Amino acid sequence: MSKDASVEAVFQNDIIAQMQANGWQLGTGDQYDRETALYTSDVLAFVQETQPKEWAKFCKVFPNDSEQHFISHLVTQLKKADPNAIDKDLRSYGTLGVLRHGLKIRNARFSLCQFMPEHSLNPETLARYQQNRCRIVPELVYSPYATAEHLAATGKKAKAWRIDLVLFVNGLPVATLELKSEFKQSVDNAIRQYKTTRLPKDPETKKPEPLLTFKRGALVHFAVSQYEVHMATKLAGGSTYFLPFNKGTAEGGAGNDVPDDANRYATDYLWNEVLTPDNLLNIIGRFVHLEIKEVEDWEGRKSKKETLIFPRYHQWDVVNRLVDAARREGTGNKYLVQHSAGSGKSNSIAWTAHQLSTLYDNDGNKTFNSIIVVTDRTVLDDQLQDTIYQFEHADGVVGRINNKEGDGSKSEKLAAALENAQPIIIVTIQTFPHVLAAIKNSTRLKERCYGVIADEAHSSQTGSTARQLKEVLMLDGSSEKHEAADDDKPVSSEDILDATIAARKGSSNLNYYAFTATPKAKTLELFGRLPDPTQPASEKNLPEAFHVYSMRQAIEEGFILDVLKNYTNYQVAYQLAQKIEAADEE
Repeated sequence: MSKDASVEAVFQNDIIAQMQANGWQLGTGDQYDRETALYTSDVLAFVQETQPKEWAKFCKVFPNDSEQHFISHLVTQLKKADPNAIDKDLRSYGTLGVLRHGLKIRNARFSLCQFMPEHSLNPETLARYQQNRCRIVPELVYSPYATAEHLAATGKKAKAWRIDLVLFVNGLPVATLELKSEFKQSVDNAIRQYKTTRLPKDPETKKPEPLLTFKRGALVHFAVSQYEVHMATKLAGGSTYFLPFNKGTAEGGAGNDVPDDANRYATDYLWNEVLTPDNLLNIIGRFVHLEIKEVEDWEGRKSKKETLIFPRYHQWDVVNRLVDAARREGTGNKYLVQHSAGSGKSNSIAWTAHQLSTLYDNDGNKTFNSIIVVTDRTVLDDQLQDTIYQFEHADGVVGRINNKEGDGSKSEKLAAALENAQPIIIVTIQTFPHVLAAIKNSTRLKERCYGVIADEAHSSQTGSTARQLKEVLMLDGSSEKHEAADDDKPVSSEDILDATIAARKGSSNLNYYAFTATPKAKTLELFGRLPDPTQPASEKNLPEAFHVYSMRQAIEEGFILDVLKNYTNYQVAYQLAQKIEAADEE
């Protein structure tokens, strides 16, 4: 064994040992069915042990070869996830659809995964959750076409490629990991391996690989070294798109800091935080979703593109931290999320809104009666509706307050949404002050608890709109002359939010969550947290954001351009022009 292979083997064994310590069961390749891409014994064990009554119903319908019939029905449901499907109703198929929505066969209905219940009031559900089988299989030869039998039958045989680690939940594949040691190979080698040899269609037989087929097989694929992690949700040969899955450095750059402890890896957060059984199940149940977007090519032809969204590290981290803080701190708090352009704020807001809207205390009481999302972006409206529908699979969870949808005026819709405690209410920045006024002026409403999520990617308000907002917020002076002088002065969404919050200090039943890329000083003052909360604000104790994804990290990860990279000031440009002119004259 080469030194590089030896180092990689140590790396792999360390990961396996730590994952086993975190609750993963170790599996073997001989228990894996290459044809179905299932760890069959876990599928059957989970169903039979957690749902004996449904299994008994099923066996009455299929008394002979019951297990084989069940696996056959399951595979059919998995295969219905056509890679090119763009119909939203087809999301109940494939690995994600089956794990989330289960399987109905005749008069029997099966769950293939039990997600963590919202509260502990149902011990039966909690017991079923604890029976989930999370299994890790190393060195998995995955292709059903890499066998002597297939060669004899067809005259063709796939190469017996093996994947370093494959993760299964109740027998269904959810993640693959290719590992590289940094002794001679970087994470780029693992990415290259996915692009060139881990192909969704075998090049020899031209047949699809069940494990690697988009939506039908594993949900996410990680390229991992000791220093970096990248991920992809759709393998497509050379056009496979990998995203960074790194924490970022202490200085705000891309990558990961190297731990002081020589026995740790810079990437151990992947298997010790993200991929623990509890956290991975939560990601599958409450984060991963299929996004369908209409795209247009250069000739104006429109088509629909489907993307499986798996959270980037900072997205997963901020949502968990906000939810944990709400659970721990209750209401009456403010949180500033400083995430740069390119951070994927829309998804972060959607996940945060949904998870806060379904947050319960230990007694089974909802923490928030409603989550109010303040945004002027219609794209976020649509994204919230579509994303949350996939988790809840029910209409009416999200309501947007505007004049275009439904009956009645905006004020009537707003009153109804608040009174009925609609889980998520979307309003514009112009409507937001009226929301708080409605809550303040109602005896019933002001006793309830609300979370307000502000998406600060708004345009400023000017003219009569600005004047009306100033009147509501009392932003300007009392004289008409002063008001008239300020008519043309724009009012930004941040101004509106800051003024509204400042006017309602001490609202113990409201939580505010501000998502912004570049907070103003006033926003930091209102929403930021003091490093030492026991001391007053000072130059050495300035308010900070609750969570940061820096512009530097976004630039270094390639999500936004560095506008200063090719910047040349006028003086230098002039001098260069003079030199070129002089050279031409010579």
